Amino acid sequence: MQDIIQQLYILPILLFSVVIHEISHGWMALRLGDTTARDMGRLTLNPIPHIDPVGSILIPLFSLFMAGRIFIAWAKPVPVNPMNFSNYRRDDILVSIVGPISNLVLAFICTIIFIILAHINTVVDTFQNQFASEGIDFLLRMFYGGIVLNIVLALFNLIPIPPLDGSHVLASILPEEMSEPYQRMGFYGIFIILLLMRWEPFAALFSTLIATVMFPFTLLIHILV
Repeated sequence: MQDIIQQLYILPILLFSVVIHEISHGWMALRLGDTTARDMGRLTLNPIPHIDPVGSILIPLFSLFMAGRIFIAWAKPVPVNPMNFSNYRRDDILVSIVGPISNLVLAFICTIIFIILAHINTVVDTFQNQFASEGIDFLLRMFYGGIVLNIVLALFNLIPIPPLDGSHVLASILPEEMSEPYQRMGFYGIFIILLLMRWEPFAALFSTLIATVMFPFTLLIHILV
């Protein structure tokens, strides 16, 4: 139980990250002429309209208690009406890809904050203030976790299996006669994803991709801290 409590530092950054991911979809859709997300109040940092009971609460808590850490989470998808797009295929790709990009931007922001906190921690250590040191340590763990978490979210959402963002990109590239049956995979895609994540070769490949994308962030930390 103590180990689980120690993992709770990731929850604030997790919630913020999945909310930003969804807002970015709605923001891009708005830029491309679709006002649906804005009209339904989804372009807000208030997490309540974005919370998905399963993806934002049950799945993170289940993985936390069963495995001791949070593997993945998601927010309620923002509503998008592609009929408002001037170029459906191009605009659907742009709306889809901006979500993972937002997570990579957040990973970079977390890296910069981590570096700043690391330097502050050096100063705090000279005063031997235990309360301040514990507070800084909590923030360091939270923002470093935020780097890893957002990279995982970005790569996970790029998996080209419905309903993930990568599937929208692939569906927009495929010929129409292949795109429609591919998108009809729908809800069953979740089960395919879960099976893939438990398949050792795919899990190993996914871990390698995470480490590869993580490298420039950790290198920046190594250089500047």
